[in-house]
Amino acid sequence: MKIVMFYHSLASDWNHGNAHFLRGTVKELLKRGHDVQVYEPEGGWSLENLIKDHGEAKAAEYKEYYPMLKTLFYDSANPDYDTMLSGADLVIVHEWNEPELVAAIGRKKEEHGYKLLFHDTHHRAVSEVESMNRYDFTHYDGALVFGEVIKHIYKDKGWIDSVWTWHEAADADLFKPLDSEKEGDLIWIGNWGDNERTEELMEFLIKPVKELGLKSKVYGVRYPDEALQALQDAGIAYGGWLPNYKVPEVFAKYRVTVHVPRGPYVKWLPGIPTIRPFEAMACGIPLISSPWQDAENLFTPGADYLTAGNGEEMKLQLQRVLNDESIAQTLAENGRNTILEKHTCAHRVDELETIFKELGFKESLIHPKQYKTIQA
Repeated sequence: MKIVMFYHSLASDWNHGNAHFLRGTVKELLKRGHDVQVYEPEGGWSLENLIKDHGEAKAAEYKEYYPMLKTLFYDSANPDYDTMLSGADLVIVHEWNEPELVAAIGRKKEEHGYKLLFHDTHHRAVSEVESMNRYDFTHYDGALVFGEVIKHIYKDKGWIDSVWTWHEAADADLFKPLDSEKEGDLIWIGNWGDNERTEELMEFLIKPVKELGLKSKVYGVRYPDEALQALQDAGIAYGGWLPNYKVPEVFAKYRVTVHVPRGPYVKWLPGIPTIRPFEAMACGIPLISSPWQDAENLFTPGADYLTAGNGEEMKLQLQRVLNDESIAQTLAENGRNTILEKHTCAHRVDELETIFKELGFKESLIHPKQYKTIQA
């Protein structure tokens, strides 16, 4: 099957949280014998910032970890849709695209004869409804959304008739436990963002680390001066941007990490954890989370990870994990096993192939002859 995908970036993960899942999913589709082409706009925001901050050589480094992936660029001012869409069986358009592109690919659907899906991995369905209303889904066969709550919103608002819940997941071939000498106690990887969790980061990360005197480090981008000052005051080292494919190597050097979801996900989108817990559990590092509602029972709280209702509870949970190796080991093993059982990119491609069938694809297209079973 020829699958054409339009995403913000395959090449860059600078402030681009979907890069992990996109890369892992494309890799799995390629393993199964599908012809996959991923297009991103020339001069895209994420890649341009990566190159500006770290240079061309660093921007190309991801190919060492994903040698099978190839990025295709198009001129967003004058896109050649006919060339890009020629021969496509399935087209997937990510929500981080301009409404004009979303509509244009829809209008080309009848001419080229492909099935067409929209992929939504953001909270705009509840936080920016007006911006969602700018999309023209007239010709779309369905939507892939990363949570049941968003699925119901799509149906209630009548945006697209057929909607499937398609959670993010871990590339378990790359994100796995690694042996490494420990360099510190706590690691946190995440972008500061747009003040969507400033208070939560102070309560569940910065203050507990400071009060417990933990040796800690934080990686991420878009940290304002006040955030950097808060880290410095707490004695937390700041590492800046960390390539996503380097996350397993860094996790292996620390003893615990925390999950601090953004406010919109806690408030409006129960059941959507974002990619970070998948990454941590896949890498076998004990995880402690600030409050979020696992409405879809993706994990088992208390077994796969610990929870903390406030900053004081976070301190207690951190002490438990850091002072009791048996607790840390059990959390690491349980989390990794849960990922391998149901939350790998291979699982999500299985789900996507089921959706292919519902869209009417023949079995020969879904399972090419060169397909081989991939063990996570």
